[in-house]
Amino acid sequence: MDLLSQAITAVQSFLWDGLLILLLCGTGLFFTIRLKGIQLRRFGSGLREMFSGFSLKGEKAGKHGMSSFQAVTTAIAGQVGTGNLAGAATAILLGGPGAIFWMWFSAFLGMATIYAEALLAQKFRSMDKDGQAVGGPAYYIEKGLHCKWLARVFAVLLVLALGFMGNMVQSNSIAVAFETSLGVPTWVGGLVVALLAGVILLGGIGRIASFTEKVVPVMACLYIAGGLVVLVINWDQILPALGSIFRCAFQPSAAFGGVAGYTVLRAMKYGVARGLFSNEAGMGSTPHAHAVAKTDHPSKQGHLAIVSVFFDTFVVLTLTALVILTSGVLPGMITPEAQGIDVTQAAFSASFGSLGSVFIAVCLLFFAFSTIISWYYYGETNVRYLFRSSKAVPVYKLLVVLFVFAGSLFQSAEVWALSDVFNGLMVIPNVIALLLLSPVVAAMCREDKPLKKRRRNRD
Repeated sequence: MDLLSQAITAVQSFLWDGLLILLLCGTGLFFTIRLKGIQLRRFGSGLREMFSGFSLKGEKAGKHGMSSFQAVTTAIAGQVGTGNLAGAATAILLGGPGAIFWMWFSAFLGMATIYAEALLAQKFRSMDKDGQAVGGPAYYIEKGLHCKWLARVFAVLLVLALGFMGNMVQSNSIAVAFETSLGVPTWVGGLVVALLAGVILLGGIGRIASFTEKVVPVMACLYIAGGLVVLVINWDQILPALGSIFRCAFQPSAAFGGVAGYTVLRAMKYGVARGLFSNEAGMGSTPHAHAVAKTDHPSKQGHLAIVSVFFDTFVVLTLTALVILTSGVLPGMITPEAQGIDVTQAAFSASFGSLGSVFIAVCLLFFAFSTIISWYYYGETNVRYLFRSSKAVPVYKLLVVLFVFAGSLFQSAEVWALSDVFNGLMVIPNVIALLLLSPVVAAMCREDKPLKKRRRNRD
């Protein structure tokens, strides 16, 4: 086991000490320049399109796809999860407050990347042999690049990264949170989450879309409201907290007296890694949801994808970071045994007492559970791609449920390391495809018109 752990750590370091930081930030910068700051130019359109489609009871999703709002809530359900609560805390523990700045930096660039992902997913969407609408990187790699072997590599990596390893992280965080707040054994928490997931998954795409469009807005509002209350209580610490984020991004040795040995590279490494786990820009996951959206032009879904990254990182994740940094609990929790979700619970408990820990456990249950459902769906799409039918889907469902339960039996550090490795490997074929297909993205972007102009033209 020690050799396996060392091997995982070695691969994790190889991927995240420089290679993926360069690939993700470089790709985001490339699309930001080539698409002329698309994340700024079309951000307003994305907001209008999201709120114009807002509904807690939209049309029923089915084989032919789902509404744009259902697609973006499914994407946000995948994005807003453990990475926003436990991941933000873990990034600060491992990389210092400066890691949050690099989360912001990578997310801003990632907004351009995810626009490209959504466009390509829409353009190369397909119908499988069962009449199910499908799409995602495997499809735009095969149909756009005509490279089946790379598409298959991506599909396998995604199933492993999200369907199995990623969902272990989600269930692990839920189990740890309920053990900390209510004393529930981790295996019991894992079993309950696994059974609930099984019930939702049996309902197929219709139940998944219905679940996400209802749960995501409610859970987001609940968490944001709680976080804002904490910031109001600790209002005098907000500016110092923001100052530490910017200062420690470039002078990390100053963080907490330098006790954790923070460096700029360390802050960048964990900021970008946890940022990717949170907003998923460039990872190749959210395109599976955006691909099946029923929309009048691919650019519209691209606008929504931009907003989803903003909401995930600049709203929810930033709120978590500020709550932690203003609470005053962090210096005493920087230990080798510290777990991210414990820090977040302690930060809320500093303002709400014991109710703070329970509040985070409940929020995390909804956040992480919705992510499990979304990531299952992404994995199912790739299982359909690999086997060219739905015959393997029941086996995949069973395996996902088992991995969800298994996640509660491991230490947090172990499942986070595994997730980092497979997430990182998954990025590589997706980024290669995005860069090679950038002429297609640029051509479609030139057709891009805001919602009002498209409506005027139709009239």
